[in-house]
Amino acid sequence: MVKGLYTAYTAMRNEQHRMDITTNNLANVNTTGFKKEGSVSQPFSDVLGIKIKDRSDTFAARPLGTLNLGVKLGETYVDWSQGPFRVTDETFDFALGGNGFFMIEYTNKAPNVRRDEAGQTTIMYTRDGNFTLREDGTLVTQDGDYVLDMNGNHILLDPLAETAVNMQGQIWQNGVVVAEIGRTDFEDYNTLMRYGENFFEPVEGAVQIPATGTVYQGYLEQSNVSTVDEMVNMIAIQRQYEANATMIQTEDETLAIAVSQVGRLNG
Repeated sequence: MVKGLYTAYTAMRNEQHRMDITTNNLANVNTTGFKKEGSVSQPFSDVLGIKIKDRSDTFAARPLGTLNLGVKLGETYVDWSQGPFRVTDETFDFALGGNGFFMIEYTNKAPNVRRDEAGQTTIMYTRDGNFTLREDGTLVTQDGDYVLDMNGNHILLDPLAETAVNMQGQIWQNGVVVAEIGRTDFEDYNTLMRYGENFFEPVEGAVQIPATGTVYQGYLEQSNVSTVDEMVNMIAIQRQYEANATMIQTEDETLAIAVSQVGRLNG
């Protein structure tokens, strides 16, 4: 019976984890370029199958090991599907159609647990192309981080000249190409770690490859979160959480009967 309490507890913890992810997705439904997250549980059949197929001990029989009951948390994953485009007709709004990321020189605005020094810079990657042009002609994000060109340099433009950008990311002013918006891609998206709402940074082992996506001027890629789907998931999570809470209550009542009545000796 105590095992039943543990099984229900681990299931509730798993549902709480799923709820955290779902609410974060809903909170970023209007975040440009946001990629929603999901989670999976580790199925018992996979764990048992690994134990059974382990032939490392060929000369002696051995037990399958200690099998803990309950739900095992699996992994959290990112849904990389492309979000819908929204027309803005703004000169410095860009969307990437297909695979790839914009290259941004991110500056740490304040000390935190991952970067101790404010002002430290690093290269980040994003699908958010909501850029703006400063008075000095530098192309930056809405937070003031520099947009990089294909060579990793700041993009400097004439703020008074008319600007056009083709699908290859080339920036035209006064009839000549003055810069090309930096874009790159990665062989394995599992080597990217989320930073903030819509930035990603590579971890050890990440391999960059040329981006195949095309640039659309005057558009922004919206979040790929579906409000309806997330609300349906939230209702399902709540029901599963309540079912496991009921299971704990039932187990508790059963334990109470076992202690107070079954174990009582008749005089």
